[in-house]
Amino acid sequence: MNILLVEPSQLLARAYTAALERVGHEVVCCSGAQEAIHALDEGLAELIVLELQLGGHSGIEFLYELRSYPEWQSLPVVLNTFAKSLQKPDQVFDRLGVTHYLYKPMTSLRQLVRAVDEASLLRV
Repeated sequence: MNILLVEPSQLLARAYTAALERVGHEVVCCSGAQEAIHALDEGLAELIVLELQLGGHSGIEFLYELRSYPEWQSLPVVLNTFAKSLQKPDQVFDRLGVTHYLYKPMTSLRQLVRAVDEASLLRV
């Protein structure tokens, strides 16, 4: 599966990429929302792993823009974030097509891979 990883930390991006590639996924990394939109324009993703705390446009703004395009409305999104508000996800994220909510300090690489695998099953 082709995964778009939107992660501003290069260190974390390398760790997540290695874990996901180890189980057979292909990963394209972007550090910000605009770069991610350009990668999506290139058709490089079947699933998105997203950090909400991005420089420039926030992850929330990215999600709203993502869902404004018909061709991207069914892309599964796994939030993997330091944003504390996600400890109790709300209906806004459900409406924006977020399939899994992961709080980074409490999430192992194995849990991330499992969430990605589960979300990939939801693809239309």
